Amino acid sequence: MEGLIELNQCRVCKNKELNKFLSLGSMPLANSFIKKERIASSEAYFPLDVCFCSVCGMVQLAQVVDPQIMYKDYNYTTGTSEPMKAHFNGLATQIVKKFNLPTGSLIADIGSNDGTLLQQFKDMNMRVLGIEPASNVAPLARAKGIDTVEEFFSEGPARKIRSGWGQPMVITATNVFAHVNNLDDFIIGIFNLLDDRGIFVVEVPYMVEMLKKVEFDTIYHEHLSYFALRPLVALFKRFHMQIIDVERLEVHGGSIRIYVSKGEKKTEAAVDSLIRSESQSGFDRIDTYGKFAQRVNRIRDGLVTLLKSLKIQGKSIVGYGAPAKGNTLLNYCKIGTETLDYIADTTDFKQGCFSPGSHIPVISFDGFYANPPDYALLLAWNYADAILNKEWSYRQSGGKFIVPIPEPKII
Repeated sequence: MEGLIELNQCRVCKNKELNKFLSLGSMPLANSFIKKERIASSEAYFPLDVCFCSVCGMVQLAQVVDPQIMYKDYNYTTGTSEPMKAHFNGLATQIVKKFNLPTGSLIADIGSNDGTLLQQFKDMNMRVLGIEPASNVAPLARAKGIDTVEEFFSEGPARKIRSGWGQPMVITATNVFAHVNNLDDFIIGIFNLLDDRGIFVVEVPYMVEMLKKVEFDTIYHEHLSYFALRPLVALFKRFHMQIIDVERLEVHGGSIRIYVSKGEKKTEAAVDSLIRSESQSGFDRIDTYGKFAQRVNRIRDGLVTLLKSLKIQGKSIVGYGAPAKGNTLLNYCKIGTETLDYIADTTDFKQGCFSPGSHIPVISFDGFYANPPDYALLLAWNYADAILNKEWSYRQSGGKFIVPIPEPKII
């Protein structure tokens, strides 16, 4: 298939025998929202299969879609999410304090999007540089005065950035590391670009949380890798880099933040502790992943049954939020306009478009508040607490939310 590469070895340890444990079928790209004038055009569909490496414990997609197809016109901007802005403010504050960064230190952010994280560092009087391949998003950062290199990060661009900007004391990669196919090339770029005293800070959704909470909708073509800590330690060790600390986070349904340095440094106890916990919980065994696949099927069946029951009762149902994960859920469960009247979202790029595959119209929240539905399917379930508090008036007036993960329930 054009634009698709079959994975023939583990991207961490190069093992060639991978075990497929889940197939979500053929799907469009999760962020490929369709403009009204193109709704009659055909969409590109790609298989979405997940496999497990029994050697290093890495979970990864079995196929890779050409990144030029996925990222050159990208429909996600960080600045539209108030929880993410608060999260990045905390991240920037912690990094500056934890490593006692002097004023004027250079901070580079890979996959910098609209510059929301770098804006926090800039406000703390740091020098900042964004690295962002999406040609429709990078200008948003530049409009804020944040210099942005429009490139996919790898060894080649890293050398050019080092020549023009010097070596950053901190390089961040939040929710981008899992998108990288050639991890070797990426890490070589980090090693060459980072100051010898510097720190590479990575945030990725934590595979353990994905399995425990059955967050199967976080699986989509952009997310090539689903990281536990053990494979990450092995990966960086191959390049003479070391994970010196790890923190667990609630963001994105459960994530980890790792701090990586060059050479051998003192490692915090949290690293070994988390690796032991992963092993004791069975996350290095293939049968754990087979059970996960069975739970995914049960969630699909339960959600479809619930929605059909509500429609038979004549209830109106809409989607709340249009995150990429929502499109995995909608397409896997085959939920379309027969069930959801529309999806309400705050992102300008998505409003007036249709969801990929399911072709549900995306509107602003003006319509949601003007004519409140009986039920709202919470596609952005990872922000459930904030949304439920925000929509207190809607709930007081009789509106109800359907939370699909980790099991369908009505709130």
